Amino acid sequence: MLITTKQNKMTIIDEKAFMETFQYFDKSIVVEIIDIFIQEYPDRIASISKDIESKDFARLKFDAHSLKGVISNFFAAQPQQYARELELKGASKDGEGLPELLENLSRTTKTLTEELIMMRQRFVS
Repeated sequence: MLITTKQNKMTIIDEKAFMETFQYFDKSIVVEIIDIFIQEYPDRIASISKDIESKDFARLKFDAHSLKGVISNFFAAQPQQYARELELKGASKDGEGLPELLENLSRTTKTLTEELIMMRQRFVS
């Protein structure tokens, strides 16, 4: 699910929900949450990729579930859905379509990080 902004630019983050939630947080905490995600997401994607390559469905379920939870903090439905699908594939030991799901997750998560970098500027004092 893509969210459309006023400039008719497609985005991943539901900006309204994000701002409504984080408006009450200390700005430094929001920056830290964003920074941690940006720093950790490449390793999380790499772990999921390794799980798929090794057909380690238990790890795939765990790693996809973990990433899904972190992504949910940012109101990013599209990458969250891809992570959920990977989690369910791991739970059911279904290897069908995993490379495509991983590619979609990687692409949308990269866009998420780009948007988070822009959102981060609103919280830097």
